[in-house]
This record gives sequence, C-alpha cells and structure tokens, in this order.
Amino acid sequence: MEMNRQALLDGLQEFLRIPSISTLPEHKPDIRRAADFVARELREAGMRSVHLIEGEGNPLVSGEWLEARGKPTLLLYGHYDVQPPDPLEEWKSPPFEPTIRGDDIFARGASDDKGQTYILIQAIAGLLRARGSLPVNVRFLIEGEEEISGHHIESYIQQKGRGIGADAVVICDTEMFAPGLPTLCIGLRGIVYTELEVTGADHDLHSGIYGGAAPNPLQAIAEIVTALKGRDGKILIPGFYDRVRPPTQAESDAWSRLPFDEKQYREKEVGVSELTGEPGCSVFDRTWARPTLEVHGIRGGFVGEGAKTVIPARATAKISMRLVADMDPQEAFEQYSRYVVQVTPRGTRSKVTLLNSAGPSLVSTDNRFIQTAAAAMSEVFGKETVYIRSGGSIPIVGLFDQYAGIPSVMMGFGLPDDNLHAPNEKLHLPNFFNGIVAVTRYLEILGDL
Repeated sequence: MEMNRQALLDGLQEFLRIPSISTLPEHKPDIRRAADFVARELREAGMRSVHLIEGEGNPLVSGEWLEARGKPTLLLYGHYDVQPPDPLEEWKSPPFEPTIRGDDIFARGASDDKGQTYILIQAIAGLLRARGSLPVNVRFLIEGEEEISGHHIESYIQQKGRGIGADAVVICDTEMFAPGLPTLCIGLRGIVYTELEVTGADHDLHSGIYGGAAPNPLQAIAEIVTALKGRDGKILIPGFYDRVRPPTQAESDAWSRLPFDEKQYREKEVGVSELTGEPGCSVFDRTWARPTLEVHGIRGGFVGEGAKTVIPARATAKISMRLVADMDPQEAFEQYSRYVVQVTPRGTRSKVTLLNSAGPSLVSTDNRFIQTAAAAMSEVFGKETVYIRSGGSIPIVGLFDQYAGIPSVMMGFGLPDDNLHAPNEKLHLPNFFNGIVAVTRYLEILGDL
C-alpha cells in the first residue's frame, strides 16, 4: 500500500500535541479539541454520519461506512484521552511536543492510545483512497474516558446491547511481545479495586497514655493485609481460586517458546533482585493466568517531620485483585469482603468499598476474526503470529462481550518498553506504519472470505 509517510506523521503529531488529559478538569477544552480532531479525521477518511455522542462525561466519536453488502461489520475502537504526564522533570522532551528520536516518536499518548487509534483511522482512509470502497463494513467508536474508567461508553454499550451493529471489535490498545514479532492478545485479567477503612477509637489517642490498651487501626490494617495473602504469594481468601480456568497445555507450550529472558526481565524491566509469586508457576502463569491481590497504598496516623506519638483513629488502604477466566467480579468482591470481616482484629471495625470492577476476558482463537487477523499480521511482519494474554485490564473488552455478545480482536502495535503512563512514552514508528498496512490487509482478507 502506498502511503505518504510525512503526511501521516504530520497528522499524528497534530493529534499528540493536544493535552487531552481526562483526569484533570482544567483540560476539558482539550478533551473537546481531541474529540473534534478525531471527528474531522474520520470525515476526511470518508466515513459517513460522523458525529459526537454527548452524554454524562466526555463525548464519544462515531462514524460508519456500511456499503459492503453481505460482508461482516467491524467496530473499530480506540480512545483519545491520555494520562497526566507527571513527573515532568523526567521527560527528555516536552510531553505534548512530539519528538522523533531514531525510530521512535515520544509524546504522551504516542502508544496509549492516540498513535494506535490513528492507525485504525489511516488504514480506512488509505483503503478508501485506493479503492473507493471498503471490503467490509466498519463503525468507529472512539471514547475520551478510558483513562478514568468513565461510564459514558459503558452506558452506551449497555443501551445498544446486541443492536450495536457489529460482528466483532478491533482494538489497537495492546502491545507486541517483542519487536518485529506479530502478536494478538486473546486474554485480559479483570479487576476488583477497593478501599479498606479500619477504625478504632472515635478520636486520635496519646500512645503513652493509651498504648497497650487501645486498639491501633494501623496495626489492624497491616494484620488484615497480611492475612489476605501468604508469604508465598498464595491468596488466602476462601474459595478465591474455585473458578480459575487454567491455561490449556497448548497455550502453556506456546508460551514456553516465546523469546523470553527471565533474568533480563527481572533486572531490566522489573528492576528487582528476586521475583515473587506462587511457587511452581511460570512468570507468564503468574502475570497472565493467575489471579493476584496487591496493596497500592496505606494511609493513616502521623507521617510528617519530627515525632508525634499518636494512635490514629482510622487507617485506609487501597487494595485490588486481578481476576482471570472464569472468575466473577461480584463474587470475588463478596468473598474478599466476608474474609476481611473475619480477619479484622478485635476492637476495630472494617469497611470495604468497591471503587470499580471489570470482568476478565478470554477470546477463543477458533473464530474467523482472530484467525484472519493472525494471517494478516504474519503476512506483514514475516513471522508466525503468537497469541499471548495480558496481565492488565481493558474493561471495554468485557463490556463488548457481556452486552453486545461480540468478540474483540486485540491487534496492538505497542512494545513492552513504550513507557505507558510513565515519562518518555513512545511509539516505534516502524510499528506505526506496518500497523496501518496490517490493519489494511486484515480488512482485505476478511472481505475475501
């Protein structure tokens, strides 16, 4: 496929310059600018009925081309919002001034997800310029709240249900396992994110006068946390593993053939002296196919300069669990909540609040949408496509499965070192250009079936 690479880069850089940070209210005008940019690009690509879908939250951007009679319809999903760039001092170039160094373009949103969303748009634009038509039908649905777990798109998908008008979803928001290795992600972990609050006395107490008699919520929350997971990494919540579906032998065999250096992973990627987790489980098992429980922060008492001998009245912790197929978020939360009550030390009270949740997903490779994507990726990158899972969560995948009943083709072109959510985020430009070709070939092959 012929492409004007400089024009594509110019468009991508214009997109990346918009600081569409969804978590900061002062960037609401930038969110609108980004939505308008996507709408303009869809119109220029040749989409029909392009419009913003307003609702409670940032607008969705929709467009469609439905003139391939008798052919399947793909829903092309992405998001135009980005994470905050902090800490700014760690960026080598300003986060919203896209800069090319070598074969990479650096900017916030370069890989997550503006660059990959732009791949989808430009693949469609190139096909329509070259052929005047598309080999399949397409609908775009681009959101602006992915980074803040917004509810606009969730309510939209719930409302549409199976009437959303698509046979499968294509999502470019994942990564290739290694440079040059075509990859399809077929599994994601779900999440249950909670806040745990432990209270003791109705006010802070002097530890000299009351220490030894008064319950200490900080000590109590530490005891609860250590009761949730053993030193060997095994989650101790009763029944928590009952629904876990282990990977198939074929999947485990395929993972064992992936180009993976555990020592380099430990030293360079993770940066620790030793990995932890359940004994007898491989790194891929622990990060892709096993549930986890992690503590993200504990707050309470006095942590300022100097000394203040206080027994705090309350302490809080942020705790999340990652779930795998076939675990249910509501059931996992109830198991966790009941167990917290059981292990709460005497004299203190605990309260668990669910902040957000999403189900896990595992897509079968025995469907034409996945198999065709694998064929297109192999053709473009010149290697056999590998199937992997991801330890992360993309809630939208579960929503499409739950409410619309359609599979998701996670056809991503990021790389493991793209620094998502971190300073110096980047996108490998060969992946950007090859990604456009791969999506194009996917649509062409699918249209020929």
